Amino acid sequence: MSVLFTFPGQGAQRRGMLAELPDSAPVRETRAEAEDVLSRTCASLDTSEALATTDNVQLALTVAGVAAARHLCAEAGAPDAVLGLSIGAWPAAVIAGVVDFDVALGLVAERGRLMGEAYPSGYGMLAVLGLSEQAVSELVDALQAENHAVYVANVNADQQIVAAGRDDALALLADRAQDAGARAVKRLAVAVPSHCALLDGPAARLADIGADVAWRAPRCAYFSANARRRLYRGADVGDDLLFNMARTVYWAQTARIASESGMGLAVEMPPGATLTGLHPAGEGDSEAIAVERSGWHNSAALIRRAAQTRGP
Repeated sequence: MSVLFTFPGQGAQRRGMLAELPDSAPVRETRAEAEDVLSRTCASLDTSEALATTDNVQLALTVAGVAAARHLCAEAGAPDAVLGLSIGAWPAAVIAGVVDFDVALGLVAERGRLMGEAYPSGYGMLAVLGLSEQAVSELVDALQAENHAVYVANVNADQQIVAAGRDDALALLADRAQDAGARAVKRLAVAVPSHCALLDGPAARLADIGADVAWRAPRCAYFSANARRRLYRGADVGDDLLFNMARTVYWAQTARIASESGMGLAVEMPPGATLTGLHPAGEGDSEAIAVERSGWHNSAALIRRAAQTRGP
């Protein structure tokens, strides 16, 4: 059985998530490397105040993802594939060997800065539960026709669609979605309008900053939640990373593709367990777990068991 590591995106963060990582050599080394690159302590990223800003959230999630994955690699072996949601694609790429951790951290810092400066307030993201992608797209199209800044941003599941845009437009969408029969609407803990055309400009500027990076071909399967397929060339992964802030996320479709490609065990890196809940039901012994729910010891044991049953 092949193993897929999944990495959460912005919205999963919480105070203390870095302090809760295991006290292992891979985690300590990752912390030390991050502190050297950022010239600040990881503890300074791990507070409620710090996590109120986009740049700190993205740095903290990158550190958490890389540290957690490195710990599990040391305990149980490397994954056969990686898949990250939004900022989660960056630690996924580090674990796949596409880019060095220090280079990724520098670009993530620029990514968060550019996004936060472009939309310091008045924008965000809204999850609509219980309506199809088509239904939400029709509501969004109608609001755009009325000159409201709102876009479909994430298709996380068949009936979990996330929109991005200005606060007033999101409030109107919430009302209209409920009138259309949505089971629930929820503002996400994301302060910027990610994964839509509003971030085309910041994405282009990040691409300029990262123009000289030498992206390596992934050493394990790298699945892109934006492209909805596996990427093989380092340059394609680099393009995916630099521009993913402005591209729609298709999590459900990509997770299904990974599962159908033989990834029988999906292991979600902390924080949270949202991606595990969104993972498609598979056949036979297919399984999805979140480290925060299964625990570090049990997660490592499941990864080792999967490796023992991996086909030739």
